[in-house]
Amino acid sequence: MLKLKSWLFAVLVLAITAAPVVAESNNAKKSNDNAANTASAEGSPAASPNPSPSPSPSPSINPSVSLAATDANVTALLGVLVMKGVLAPAEANAIQNAAPSAQFQVLVEALSRKGVLNAADLSATAKPATPPAVAAAAVPAPENETMSSSLTTAEASPQSQTQPQPPYPSRVAGEVAPPPTAVVTAVTPIRVFPVDAPKPGGLAGIKAGPITLAPYGFIKSTIVHDSSDPDGDDFPFPGIWLNAGNNSTFNTGPTQDPEVHVKARSTRFGVNFEWPDVSPKLTITGKIEGDFEGNFTEVDNADVTSIRNNQPRLRLAFVRLDYHASENTDLFFVGGQDWTLFGSGALMNIVETTFNGAFWGNVWERSPQLRVGFIQTLEKEHHVNLEGQFGVMMPSTGQILKLGNAANNGLGAQLGQGEREGADADRPEYEGRVALSYQIDRARGVAPAQIAFAGFHSRRTSIVPNSSYLCDGGEDILACSLESAFPNGFQASSTQWGGQVVAQLPTRWFTLTATAYKGGDLRFFLGGQINGYVTDTGDLTATSGPYVTADGGPLAAAGGAELGCTVALVSGACPSGDAAVAPQRPVRAFGGFLQVGLPLSRWFNADPKGHNAGWQLHLLVGKDQVVNRDLNNPGFSGSLPMLMGKSAIATLYYKVNNWATFGFEQSIYATRAEDHSLLYTIAGVPSNEWQDHRTEFGPIFTF
Repeated sequence: MLKLKSWLFAVLVLAITAAPVVAESNNAKKSNDNAANTASAEGSPAASPNPSPSPSPSPSINPSVSLAATDANVTALLGVLVMKGVLAPAEANAIQNAAPSAQFQVLVEALSRKGVLNAADLSATAKPATPPAVAAAAVPAPENETMSSSLTTAEASPQSQTQPQPPYPSRVAGEVAPPPTAVVTAVTPIRVFPVDAPKPGGLAGIKAGPITLAPYGFIKSTIVHDSSDPDGDDFPFPGIWLNAGNNSTFNTGPTQDPEVHVKARSTRFGVNFEWPDVSPKLTITGKIEGDFEGNFTEVDNADVTSIRNNQPRLRLAFVRLDYHASENTDLFFVGGQDWTLFGSGALMNIVETTFNGAFWGNVWERSPQLRVGFIQTLEKEHHVNLEGQFGVMMPSTGQILKLGNAANNGLGAQLGQGEREGADADRPEYEGRVALSYQIDRARGVAPAQIAFAGFHSRRTSIVPNSSYLCDGGEDILACSLESAFPNGFQASSTQWGGQVVAQLPTRWFTLTATAYKGGDLRFFLGGQINGYVTDTGDLTATSGPYVTADGGPLAAAGGAELGCTVALVSGACPSGDAAVAPQRPVRAFGGFLQVGLPLSRWFNADPKGHNAGWQLHLLVGKDQVVNRDLNNPGFSGSLPMLMGKSAIATLYYKVNNWATFGFEQSIYATRAEDHSLLYTIAGVPSNEWQDHRTEFGPIFTF
């Protein structure tokens, strides 16, 4: 009898372990299944997310199973397996009706097909006198039964080791621990858009009623040395030196201005969500993500310590609805603040994530948006997916507060331009993206490759009310003649546009990520060397302005709102009908980056479960450059004198385990001035180029 109880308890544990697998398969069943299937695992207690660990010690057999009392042991086991949903009633009947000498073998084969037993378990069943090993699970025995001391822990099957992953890929390398594999994984490129559509029940996390929540994030603490940091930031910033002051602009003083920082504000936190729905074709997921890289506290109790009181800020907050139209077609909608389709399709994999290569070849942004798209599976064997997306974004532009002064209202101009110029254009920003994914290397642990194209088009507008006019009695003849053509005020506008191509090519030996972009007025996307738009007066014979605008202008490092005359002046005035708004044009720029990731541990066949499985080396070069003609056009006003930014970065990661990684990064960031001018004075020496040799090291703990 003790032997029977040990067998029974082992099968109970195996059934509980296999319950999620059975429940998943049952969820895929159609509603018109026959009555026998309906009475199987889908409706049994085992299908519950939290089955009771202590079922009744004498469960009754499902009445739909007619069992002959020829073998009490097999009858009891089959009854438990039917109740737990491991076997369907029809399967139990087939086993019971087999020859008595073959019943045990037929049962073992059925459990093997369902993944309940693995190869090690099958080997153990070759000795019927020895109870099979069970998976490690702390399941208490019923009160009237005792656990046999002969029950030992066995290795879980591959299916039981695979854990469901969140519906979105990792936003930053290391956010979500990958499932265990038999080999060291190749370098996975950073992707903010999923290759595959999320599936119902695909999020593993904490149950809060019907909602599943999966917290994630990382704690990063690094020490940083910059060979030259005139801005005093703890991240690289282009060579415009906003903190130097009017008397020492572009001058580092007696040294190169080296600095040391210790920072923890790169720490990040987030939660993935999944909501249930009555339709098996609809998946509803979402994400909220934040960090501590916002502004610093300004209150009396933390005034003198404000440098370490950085405040949290919102990074992402969106909901996604996926409609699985067919096995190969997914249609989705996203609403909220997410990554932009333009620029964010490929990101640098580096330790420095506060500015993340901005203005040095890595264009990216997050923005409020509504977008729709599809993921079409073209071929499953090679993981060929076609993705298309289109969205409307918040039309946005930006101004730098420290470029302002008392005359042009730095803070007011920064907030005013960011809040108004995009919105005042009275149209959303349009963005689109198309991507093709393909498994170019079918080795284990290698992600699919992807080639993508993205673009955007937007417009910004400045409004000049007639209260800003300069004609106050006829003294300014030119201004009065120009302003009379626009008695109610005028608007000055310019376009914003961009295109980008991305290639991410993972293989077992290396992963290549390359991106190239070109556009106009890329300041908001952190490109174009902080340039935005200029005012073009080249075809005007005379101008009046710049005028004060509703958004806080005239603005530094941007074109002013002006009026001009298109013909020769007559007695100092512009003839009637020949007045025009001076056109504003975007400053064009281009750039991109190339990064190679080398999975060193995989090269040397490291043990994927050992402490040497996480060595990776990443080598990167990047560039962001303004079109030289836009900087040297004599009719343009409002541009900055910087021609290009260049970066070269080497990053070494050592991953202790799935939660702890150490990163060491050595990088060079350089800014070059236009026309070989000696714009900078570095340690007393005039120079055309400013460089920062940066070293950063520290741990990253993920959760």
